[in-house]
Amino acid sequence: MGYGIRLEVWGDYASFNRPEMKVERVSYDVMTPSAARGLLEAIYWKPQFRWVIDRIRVLAPVRFTHVRRNEIDAKVPEGKVKSAMKKGRGDLGIAVEAHRQQRAAMILRDVRYGIEAHLEVLDPTDRDGTVLAHPEAKHLETFKRRASRGQYFHHPYLGCREFPASFRLLGDDEAFPGCPDELRGDRDLGFMLWDVVFHEDPKGKVVESHRGRRLRAEPRFFRARMVDGVIDVPPPAETRG
Repeated sequence: MGYGIRLEVWGDYASFNRPEMKVERVSYDVMTPSAARGLLEAIYWKPQFRWVIDRIRVLAPVRFTHVRRNEIDAKVPEGKVKSAMKKGRGDLGIAVEAHRQQRAAMILRDVRYGIEAHLEVLDPTDRDGTVLAHPEAKHLETFKRRASRGQYFHHPYLGCREFPASFRLLGDDEAFPGCPDELRGDRDLGFMLWDVVFHEDPKGKVVESHRGRRLRAEPRFFRARMVDGVIDVPPPAETRG
């Protein structure tokens, strides 16, 4: 935890969709660890390290609202994508008018969170192949410099891309805003998505391919417990498939 960051994020709307809801979109009460990781990766990420979420702080009351959103019921077939990549041309578009659907969604509004995380180095080498003496410090300083300037690779969002997030890096001696009075106490939030873990599966169905490896996606869950607005995120060994 020596190489950690603390980030305050907020936005008008957020939706951290529950995977058990297949038709209508229903958000979890709070931000999930996977959404927090994705937000940090939007600011700075390299394949040489990964972000590990340690704690999520809920800094605003939990408020829900209902909206109707336009979606499509189709996606571009994988075979057409591969064919277009080989030939250098192809029709990969989807006629929105023919596939549009309206679905109800229960989302969060006026959200504000505090993210505490650290990074774990997977590859200590630099781009030129030299081994870095302190790779954690290098990546951490890059993230802090970008976050303090409001820079990012793509705009961070709160669960869905149509809900953009604002963010602010906290200083070393700066504290998060206090917990709202209505969130004080111990609250059981039930099982929550921790993240999606990829395993090598040479004979199984290809879910994702990375550097020639066949990977299988496995969602992992944990029992979320919020104490005075703070959710401690467990290590992978304490999650369930």
